Amino acid sequence: MEGLDTGDRYAVRDIGLAEEGSRRVDWARSRMPVLAALKEEAERTKPLAGMRVAGCLHVTKETAVLIETIAAAGAELSWSGCNPLSTQDDVAAWLAQQGYSVYAWHGQSVDDFYWCIDKTLEFKPSLTLDDGADLIVRVHGEKTEYAGGVLGGTEETTTGVHRLRAMAAAGDLKYPVIAVNDAVTKWDFDNVYGTGQSTLDGILRATSVLIAGKTMVVAGYGHCGKGVAMRAQGLGANVIVTEVDPLAALRAVMDGYRVMTMDEAAPLGDIFCTATGMKDIILEHHFAKMKDGAIVSNTVHYDCEIDVQALEEISTSVRTIRKDNEEFTLANGNKLHLLARGRLVNLAAAEGHPSEVMDMSFANQFLSLCRLAKEAKDMDNLVYDITLEQDQSLATTKLETIGVSIDTLTDEQINYKDDYTAGT
Repeated sequence: MEGLDTGDRYAVRDIGLAEEGSRRVDWARSRMPVLAALKEEAERTKPLAGMRVAGCLHVTKETAVLIETIAAAGAELSWSGCNPLSTQDDVAAWLAQQGYSVYAWHGQSVDDFYWCIDKTLEFKPSLTLDDGADLIVRVHGEKTEYAGGVLGGTEETTTGVHRLRAMAAAGDLKYPVIAVNDAVTKWDFDNVYGTGQSTLDGILRATSVLIAGKTMVVAGYGHCGKGVAMRAQGLGANVIVTEVDPLAALRAVMDGYRVMTMDEAAPLGDIFCTATGMKDIILEHHFAKMKDGAIVSNTVHYDCEIDVQALEEISTSVRTIRKDNEEFTLANGNKLHLLARGRLVNLAAAEGHPSEVMDMSFANQFLSLCRLAKEAKDMDNLVYDITLEQDQSLATTKLETIGVSIDTLTDEQINYKDDYTAGT
C-alpha cells in the first residue's frame, strides 16, 4: 500500500521506527510484573498451543507485552489496531520486525481500518481478542466464513461488551465471549485510574492549558467518567457532570460535583469531555452556546459522541493550532477547539493508560484466552464474566508486586462469617 512499509505478514507506517519501539516496549515490560509472571509460566506449560489468535486492540507498548505473552503460550497470532488514530507506529514497527503479523498504522481511513481487520482473519483464527467488538461484528457480518472456526473470544471495553450482550440477547452471537471489561480488576482500575490519568494527559498534550480554575464538563459518570472527574478535580478544575442515569447522577452529587443537563452546562464549560458510550452527546445547539475558546474532547471508544459534522457545517473556518487540536471559528466569532477529531483523546493525543494499570487488564485478557482454549467447546454462545477467583488472584498478585500485605481471616472469623445464629 502506498506510503507504508509492507511485507508478507505486516503493513506498518515505517519499519525504521522499530528501535524506538523496542525501547518503549522495554519500558512497559518492566512495569507489568503480573503479565511477566504469567509469561514465565506459559513458556513452560504452553496453554495456547495450537491456537490462532486474531487481535483487534490498540497497538501500544502495553499491547506488545500482551502479544509477547500470547506467543510465549504457544499461539500464532495476527493483530490490527482497534482505532484509526490509536496505533503507536514505532511499536507496530517493532512488532513487525520481531516477526509478528501486524496490520496497523496511525491515521487510517475507515476503509484502511477494516482492511487491516480482514487481513488478521485470513489465517482463520480459533480465538478472537477485541476492543470495541469491531472484529467480532466483522466475523458475524461481512466475514461469516470465518465464524465456524472460532472457539471463542474476549472483549476489552465497555462499548464492545454492550454490543456483544445485545447480540447475545438477540440470539445472534455465534461463539462464547468473555467480558474482560467487566472484571473488577479491569473496570475499577483501568477504567477509573487509567482513563482518568490518560485523558487528562491527552488533553494537556493537545492544549497545554492550565486545568486549575477551569470549569470542566464530564459527560457520563460511569467508571471512565468518574476517573476523569476525579483527576480533573485533583488538578484544580471545577467539575460539572452530565448524566441520564439517576443513580449515577446521585453518586456524582454525593462525590461533590455539580450535576446538570448538557444544555445547562454548555455555556459554563471551559473544557468538555464525553465519556458515555452513547451517540449524540454534544450537538450543534450545544456548540452555539459554548464560550469563546472552549475545548471539546471525547475519551471513549467511538467518535459518535460529538457531532463533528455539525461543528464543521456551522464553522466559517477551521485551522490546526497544534497537533491534535483544531480551531473552529463560528459565525458569531467564537472559537472552539476540537481535540483528536473527537476520537478517544487519551490514545489519539497521548499514549493511553499507564503500563502499571494495563498489567491487570491484559493479564485478564491472557487468562481468558487460556480459559477459552480449554473450555469454549463446552460453553454456550453467551457473554461470560470473569470468575471472582481470577479477580482476587490477580489483585493478590498485583499487591505483592507493589509490596503491599493484607490481613487474612482466622479460622474463628471464617466460622463467624457463615454463622447465621451469631447476634447481639
